[in-house]
Amino acid sequence: MMEKNRVNLKICGSSYSILTEDDPEYVEGLGEIIDKEMKAVSQEAPSLSLTQCAVLVALDQTDACKKATASADNLRAQIKDYLEDSARARMEVDVARREIERLNREISNLRNRLAEK
Repeated sequence: MMEKNRVNLKICGSSYSILTEDDPEYVEGLGEIIDKEMKAVSQEAPSLSLTQCAVLVALDQTDACKKATASADNLRAQIKDYLEDSARARMEVDVARREIERLNREISNLRNRLAEK
């Protein structure tokens, strides 16, 4: 089991103590992103409560996460297709190489027969 780290965050004036297995600097970076985004939402719509700002930021972050996951899934599928195409091309090259070797042997045999005549 990994060691737990206690990280103190300040988001929109509120303090949060987080217990995490992640690197403290990573978690602090997450807190800074959330703080910045909540402040931006609050400035755009000062009538919103902190909870409403947090929900809007959470929706935005969830949207970004889902889109990134879909993009990663799409890239994985493309890579899988490329690997399959590559494997198929290697097989075709092997077949072509064997055919070239066979034809070269046939040419060699025909040249030998012509030389014997």
